[in-house]
Amino acid sequence: MAIETLMREEVMEGGVAAEDRRTIQWSSVLAGAFAAGAMSFILVSFGVAIGLGVSSASPTWRDASAALALLSGLYLIIQAIFSFGFGGYIAGRAARPAPALATIEDEGERRDGLHGLTAWALAVLLGAVLLALLGAAAIDRSPMRSSASNMSAAEPLLSYELDKLLRAPRRPPNTDLREARAEAGRILMTSSSHSGVSTDDRTYLVQQVAALTGLAAPDAERRVDALIAVSKTAINRARRNAIIVAFSVAAATLIGAAVAWAAAVAGGRHRDGEPLPNWMASSNRFHRNPRAMPVP
Repeated sequence: MAIETLMREEVMEGGVAAEDRRTIQWSSVLAGAFAAGAMSFILVSFGVAIGLGVSSASPTWRDASAALALLSGLYLIIQAIFSFGFGGYIAGRAARPAPALATIEDEGERRDGLHGLTAWALAVLLGAVLLALLGAAAIDRSPMRSSASNMSAAEPLLSYELDKLLRAPRRPPNTDLREARAEAGRILMTSSSHSGVSTDDRTYLVQQVAALTGLAAPDAERRVDALIAVSKTAINRARRNAIIVAFSVAAATLIGAAVAWAAAVAGGRHRDGEPLPNWMASSNRFHRNPRAMPVP
């Protein structure tokens, strides 16, 4: 009996079992990460198709209400739960079971949960890299990149307001308005600040509009005042929607980590034909060998 105990301790300390118990099985992690990424792509595409998106800067989408922004954020959280749960389950189910010589009672649960958490981290990193590459490619192919010096941050956000501001019934052909649009956009961007558009900027903008559109000074002044108010509303709405989406993405990512861990534990227990913990007892019907749960 003493010899057997000594051999067991030697195997656990320096043998294959101890090494295998602490090794991440990257094949199962990759499978879980790819599964989570694929499911997330499908669900996000479906959400965008049915209108659950508030990231567009077009005039009509900026009229989205706060309720739509909250609904879009809630959908991001729900899709993260399904996606990371699916990926975590696959990672836990595909991982090898813990060695029988493990001395810690919940060693198998920790191993499976760690595989699910690693798959979650890998899926998040791959998604971030893919978004960065797509964003960089979109910027490189943008026709406005060549005239970046004549652009402002207001162009994608307030392009419709700038169109209305500089609209004229008659204008000489081949008139280059890029410089004027960029300057007007930078002025309109200050409308959402605490002090708003300064008096000097407003006066200068009225002069520019009158010169470029041929409007009389009173008409140009009314147009400028109206567009300043509209621009302030559009910027505040875009900022509100961006905050909601950013918070929803962060919450979805953090919740996805917990879901991936729990799903990986469930997948590992299903793999071993064991019942789930009491807090997962409703999923015991998926066992290969269902067992009766103890009655408290």
